[in-house]
Amino acid sequence: MAHFAQINSDNVVTQVIVVANVDCGGGDYPESDATGAAFCTNLLGGTWKQTSYNNNFRKRYAGIGYTFNAELDAFVAPKPYASWTLNSETADWEAPVAKPAEGFWTWNEDNQQWDEITISE
Repeated sequence: MAHFAQINSDNVVTQVIVVANVDCGGGDYPESDATGAAFCTNLLGGTWKQTSYNNNFRKRYAGIGYTFNAELDAFVAPKPYASWTLNSETADWEAPVAKPAEGFWTWNEDNQQWDEITISE
């Protein structure tokens, strides 16, 4: 089985579907991408990109609301905070301050810092 994400004119994922391998030409990515995308377009219309359930290509599995970044050939999650920047190698959003290695933390956008979460027993 292969998975394909439909993207709109802004490259935002609107749906993700499963396609039988036979409808993708029976091959593996990247050979299956064009054949599977054409199958999806003929069946449902729109623009389609193959996505990997196991994150083997295009950085991560596409989700509704994610964006396909053609320059990175990757699906990118929605930006969590205005101050975060996109890492062009990992296609992950990164805070302007590194998260501490130990403990539980949440990002505080107003103060541009990580706040520790206290867990009581």
